[in-house]
Amino acid sequence: THTHTHPTRTKNCHRIVVLGAPRVGKTNILRRFMGKDFEESYEPTIEDFHRKLFHIGGEAYQVDLLDAASERDFPAKRRLSILTGDIFLLVFSLDDRESLSEACELLSEIKAAKAKLLKLKRPMRVPVIVCGNKGDLDSERVVRRLDVGKILGEDIPFFETSAKTGTGLDAMFRALASLGGLPHETSPSRHQVIPILTYRSLYVGQRGRRGSRTRVLSAPCAAVDPLARRPSFNSDLQLVLGSSTKHNKPEKCQIQ
Repeated sequence: THTHTHPTRTKNCHRIVVLGAPRVGKTNILRRFMGKDFEESYEPTIEDFHRKLFHIGGEAYQVDLLDAASERDFPAKRRLSILTGDIFLLVFSLDDRESLSEACELLSEIKAAKAKLLKLKRPMRVPVIVCGNKGDLDSERVVRRLDVGKILGEDIPFFETSAKTGTGLDAMFRALASLGGLPHETSPSRHQVIPILTYRSLYVGQRGRRGSRTRVLSAPCAAVDPLARRPSFNSDLQLVLGSSTKHNKPEKCQIQ
């Protein structure tokens, strides 16, 4: 994998781990975050890994998004993905009560895994947002907002969304950013998407016409890295081992 020179500081690198039952709309929610359109056809996701690079207020930010759908039947692999996550998005479908139960189980798993990593005696508070998707299917709805509060607890931020119509997504993305300590401009409606080569040219140096450079820098912008690949399991393991010994992030932000 080609390595690019990039000024992102460790504190500006975040991984969002997306978890939930199959067919609840995780892939289309990720597509919306990446600035893409809703896709009607359904194909089971093996693994989705995306990277979006931001330039906001003169700072570089990197957001990695992982939908480790294939790890549903492999608890050890899923646990590793959980341990590398900074922010979590749990998705269920408002027309599927069982998917809400699975989201509840995942929430408990996340809290327990993070507490064990940091050697805490009780489950810790983690940055988690729960998303009830498919809000456009109102006639098929079987989960009420009241049910969610009873099952997950009132302290977990909950949003009803429709990846198809876009309803509720902007508020949910803004809450994700706030929870993870990211600028609100990382929400898709708050920045301009530019080509990856244009983004990288911002950091090559002072070459090029100064006027055009200043114009690009003045507004929040982002680019999708088309070559991004999930770091190897070995790299993720080293990441986890480093954070467990220091109780914080490792010194280097893994940018591939």
